[in-house]
Amino acid sequence: MKIEEKVKSVRFRLFGILSISTILVIFIIILFNSISLKYLFTYSKTKTALELSKDINTYYNSVFQININSELRQIEAKNDLQILILNEFSEIMYCSNRELPNSITKLENSMTTKSIYSDDNTVIKDSNDSNRFMMLISHLDNGYTLYIKIPVSAIAEYVKISNRTLMLIGLAIAIIYGIIASVVSKKFTNRIFKLNNITKKMSKLDFSERYQETSLDDEINTLGKNINTMSDKLEATIGQLRQNNNELEKDIEEKSKIDEMRKQFISDVSHELKTPIALIQGYAEGLLENVNNDEESRKFYAEVIIDESSKMDKMVKELLELMKLEQEDKMFEDEEFDLTELINEELRRQTKIIKEKKIAIDFDKTKKIKVFASPKYIEQVVNNYLTNAIKNCKKKEDEKKIVIRTEKTKQNKIRLFVYNTGDKIDEAMKDKIWNRFYKGDTSRNRDDGGTGIGLAIVRAIMNNYKNEYGVKNYKNGVEFYCDINT
Repeated sequence: MKIEEKVKSVRFRLFGILSISTILVIFIIILFNSISLKYLFTYSKTKTALELSKDINTYYNSVFQININSELRQIEAKNDLQILILNEFSEIMYCSNRELPNSITKLENSMTTKSIYSDDNTVIKDSNDSNRFMMLISHLDNGYTLYIKIPVSAIAEYVKISNRTLMLIGLAIAIIYGIIASVVSKKFTNRIFKLNNITKKMSKLDFSERYQETSLDDEINTLGKNINTMSDKLEATIGQLRQNNNELEKDIEEKSKIDEMRKQFISDVSHELKTPIALIQGYAEGLLENVNNDEESRKFYAEVIIDESSKMDKMVKELLELMKLEQEDKMFEDEEFDLTELINEELRRQTKIIKEKKIAIDFDKTKKIKVFASPKYIEQVVNNYLTNAIKNCKKKEDEKKIVIRTEKTKQNKIRLFVYNTGDKIDEAMKDKIWNRFYKGDTSRNRDDGGTGIGLAIVRAIMNNYKNEYGVKNYKNGVEFYCDINT
């Protein structure tokens, strides 16, 4: 894979996003640590000093006998601070360090000193110099003055050590996380690449490769299962088509038909299958590559895949049905039914498109016509004739209409006629329109929704019934007809 392709790959992007996110989080933690630790330390020591001053004041006010000096030494040891207590005559009642009085004098005379807390009895000052410390000065209830010195100069060194530690830990985490991200992303994207290769082969009608399903219940695994299912169905269908094609080749040889029919059949089948598969592959790749992040675009891609699958499914089913009918020995399940009712139902289904195209329908919807045949297959004949008439109906001499009528034949059958205004059919083409995949031109416009098998199915059904069918040109249109048993 080229460097440019690697950079554009999902794996590279996923790895990049995860790595950058990890580094950014570590940077934010270090920045927060540098800014906030000093303030948190100062706040914590201030709170501790105020609580200790209250405790010491309580010791002096207690009615019980307390060894105050012992308590003060424990407080100093526990909290790493120094205590000085003077009575109302400035005499030392307790001092933990001989240098403490000098520190108090320097603090009072220093120009850098600032007050960080103050109330009626207590003030806390910050030396704010190189040997930084905080000093609490509180007036006790018995008239004594309490001094508590809290060293804070070491906090800067603590911050440096903390940041170094965080950087080392962060670097180790980034390396470990990078390795994990690389392995996970590779495992994730390998399945996508596998699906991409499978769909590429499917577009070339190669169904030899299958997606190896995993225990993960995610979208990729579901898509892989669906592609396997589609591949199996397509392979089986194409296998059936190849088998039928072999039989067709034998029939062509036996009947001494031209080889062009076989080549055209193969070409048509390949064209009709390759186009939807290629479309499905293209839009599936778009979904996998996450080309569009918005829900509307993803829905559109999914709808295209479903639509193309439906067209392909319809074409395959019609082709298989046609092949069964062309054996001309199929046993139909015939019964008596009302042909008018069946035609009315087909007209109801087509109401929307008839209105859109502003086509007038001329048909006696009330006249009952009893016939004896298979409702399923006669419905296909009516549907194909009506669909063909709607598609080709054009305005001629201020008329745009479809006429559906019936009449009895000499053989005591019902002949169904479906006429539409429009262009005539070339006399040379009248026989060809009944062939499979014939659509009047070689472009095969997919937008009309046809499969090119409809009239071939009509021919096969009529041949099975040994009934007549055909098409006639009139001045302003075309009329299709067929006979139905009664």
